[in-house]
Amino acid sequence: MSTSPSERPARSAPVAAGAAEPARAGDAGSDVLAALRGRVDAIDSQMLALLNDRARLAAEIGRLKGDGPVYRPEREAQVLDRLLAANAGPLPAAHLRQVFIEIMGACRALEAPLTVAFLGPAGTYSEEAVVRQFGSLVTRRACATFDDVFREVEAGGAHYAMVPVENSTEGAVGRTLDLLLATRLTVTGELLLPIHHCLMSEAGGLSSVERVYSHSQSLGQCVRWLNTHLPRAERVAVVSNAEAARLAAEDRQSAAIAGRAAAAQYAVPIMHENIEDEPDNTTRFLVIGNEQVAASGRDKTSLVLAAKNQPGAVCALLEPLAANGVSMTRFESRPARNGRWEYMFFVDIEGHPAQPHVARALAEIETRALFVKRLGAYPVARA
Repeated sequence: MSTSPSERPARSAPVAAGAAEPARAGDAGSDVLAALRGRVDAIDSQMLALLNDRARLAAEIGRLKGDGPVYRPEREAQVLDRLLAANAGPLPAAHLRQVFIEIMGACRALEAPLTVAFLGPAGTYSEEAVVRQFGSLVTRRACATFDDVFREVEAGGAHYAMVPVENSTEGAVGRTLDLLLATRLTVTGELLLPIHHCLMSEAGGLSSVERVYSHSQSLGQCVRWLNTHLPRAERVAVVSNAEAARLAAEDRQSAAIAGRAAAAQYAVPIMHENIEDEPDNTTRFLVIGNEQVAASGRDKTSLVLAAKNQPGAVCALLEPLAANGVSMTRFESRPARNGRWEYMFFVDIEGHPAQPHVARALAEIETRALFVKRLGAYPVARA
């Protein structure tokens, strides 16, 4: 069947020798992409120059400080507050925070190397907390026990320690509280770390898992999942989640509950992710050091108290907080180890002793308490 001229497809006109090729539909997009990449390259060059300017200024500040502390928690908190308040996006606050943590860590390293002790081995949530707080360039020193972590700083082997103090699901970390009471070190900062547990194993499937290794806190944070999926498996508490991953790597009939970093560290396949019972599972970590921290503008003060053994003593002990407009954010009781008092009370309040109303409240508490120890005043955890 023949077609009319109007129905026949149009033919392209021949291109004369030496003439430019006609523009294709994709060429315009390629030009825009190249232009955008050029702008990114220009911004990167500007950022490089500005970062080195910042580093030079930080080094000069370090020289002027002399023997002063390299890490200034209150100053870094103020920097983060100002930048996060000015952030118009699209970078989320949490991502922007970590970018500037790394920048400040790199600049800090020009002054002097910084060492932070944590509960090891490598791959624990404590190590992740160190990186979140200080940046990836800090020297990390893994310790076998919480006691060793504190001792490392007390003996001068590390500048700071990072220790977990409480979990939103399982509550207080008892050994940390005991060591805070006994040590001469002070709390200089805090970090809130979201905890997402993975089940990892060399076993072919859940039916082959006979035991599950993890830290006692992590086992407690995954009780419902374990009861549902591994009800007959033995649950074995070990010193850390990273140690659990190491053990699981050596035993094909076992599994570990730990984080993705531990799975990567010990090359253990992840079977299930996010097995924690509470989706907002969070651990609060404390930074422990030797120096007192100045006020940042958004601070917290931690105390240990003991009340007299008489009716109403605890209420009377805390009354100065309300009278001076000081908010209490945590109240944790723990049996006294030395038998002199029945209970010790670990208390967190909003504010810094440099603020007059906080200073008045603390002074009044000290006149009423049987025992008072100020654990430290420090910036509250930033987003």
